Amino acid sequence: MTGSTSKNKKYASGEDSQRAPRRGGTIVVKVVLNCFIRHHILIISGAAITILLGIWWIAAFVIDATIILPPPPAVGRELWALLNSNDFWHSVGLTVFRGLSGFFISLSLGIVLGIAAGISLPIHALFKPLIAVIRTTPIMSVILIALLWFKTGTVPIFSSFLIAFPVITQNVIVGIRQTDQKLLQMGRAYGLSATRRLLHISVPSVVPYLISGAQTALGLTWKVVVAAEVLSIPNWGVGSEMQLSQMSLETAQVFAWTVVAILLSAASQWVLSMSIRSMSWSKAYADTV
Repeated sequence: MTGSTSKNKKYASGEDSQRAPRRGGTIVVKVVLNCFIRHHILIISGAAITILLGIWWIAAFVIDATIILPPPPAVGRELWALLNSNDFWHSVGLTVFRGLSGFFISLSLGIVLGIAAGISLPIHALFKPLIAVIRTTPIMSVILIALLWFKTGTVPIFSSFLIAFPVITQNVIVGIRQTDQKLLQMGRAYGLSATRRLLHISVPSVVPYLISGAQTALGLTWKVVVAAEVLSIPNWGVGSEMQLSQMSLETAQVFAWTVVAILLSAASQWVLSMSIRSMSWSKAYADTV
């Protein structure tokens, strides 16, 4: 009996030793899968960026002409050199100031006019042609006209305002028009004034439309500001530096400033999303940011 018991123990211990690696492997697979599920967006985005960099690198190697297409390391060196210069931060700071100025002016006026046009049909009919004209006007035309009217430093602010303003206004108008009529009728039945119905019923229904419009407008703002700086060439600015680099045939530097413009846009979108999520009422609209 003792011998058979010892044999059974040995057999069980051998079986456990074979199962242990399998269990360990299963745990590792589960951890990897859970990590992928939780961070799949970041992983896919990272893979896409890696593929794009690889294509860029191969194309630069095949062309073998830095003045046409510099490789990523050359652009990285230029970007690092820019980061260590004082002029870089001055240029970036003024571009950020112009972009945010145009954005917040368009946001403020867009909300006011959007609410007014959404409530009043005559006001909507009055401003509808103007908004339609602005939305269909090419960006380059807006910038060139602004060059005739304003100083070079003001051109990017005006241009970004004029492009972002119709986007925000139209979204607010749609939000006001989409307000639940049953809620408005209930408000009237309970004796709420027009002002209170606007603040407590109409405005909350506008929030998701406003968030969507603000995100779109902010993305357009940086494109327009940089393009306006390229054409107007103010003393400082990302677009100005981009144009001066192009004129001196510093292609790697043009790419480096382009990376800066992309990072500015991405950072501003992230800050806007985080700001919205941090507000107490934003949980109801988490899917829109």
